[in-house]
Amino acid sequence: MTERPAGTVGQAAPRWERWKRVSRRIRVPLGFIAAAIYLFELWRRAPQPGAIAWSLALVLPGLWLRAYASGYVKKNRELTVTGPYAHTRNPLYLGSMLIASGFAVALMSWTVALVLAVGFALIYIPVIASEEQFLHSTFAGFDDYCRQVPRLMPRLTAARVARPQESASEPGQPEQGSKAGFSFQLYLKHREYNAAIGATLLYLSLLCLRPVLAAIFHQSP
Repeated sequence: MTERPAGTVGQAAPRWERWKRVSRRIRVPLGFIAAAIYLFELWRRAPQPGAIAWSLALVLPGLWLRAYASGYVKKNRELTVTGPYAHTRNPLYLGSMLIASGFAVALMSWTVALVLAVGFALIYIPVIASEEQFLHSTFAGFDDYCRQVPRLMPRLTAARVARPQESASEPGQPEQGSKAGFSFQLYLKHREYNAAIGATLLYLSLLCLRPVLAAIFHQSP
């Protein structure tokens, strides 16, 4: 029986840490690749009005969830355990997945769906792991929060988690929207309205862009 070289197990952790850093850097390039594939599929097939209508059942809840979560989260300052964060630890990422799935449905494209699924797996799994590592080291109540609230798929009832104290990393600097409820100031600070603008532009592309692409490539719409 061949022995495993010394340090093989220990090397896995550094590789995982490197991939977590890489995943943050390649998010934007992968987004451009996904957009290019989306445009190609839009040129290749005409969107169906029924599919576009069904896509709203995913896109609108995704936009609402992201907007709702953005009014609660206080990045790096406080462990947010109220609002949507009492149902899932990552409502922003869940909202993004709903939006992306909705636009895959709008095109009825398995190619787009596969690209998005692989992209989310490559990017969000290490990003979530990295963020949870930070939260674990920063907030004493994070482990208790994890025991009550799922990482992604939401629980039906809100978990009753005691609100931890704010991080002591930057004392004396209160965060905008310091109350426990939804803060419109935080929503504006995080510029979450950009998600709604982006979704609107994508729907306009579904309705209007294909004739332009068809004309460019000398195809009839």
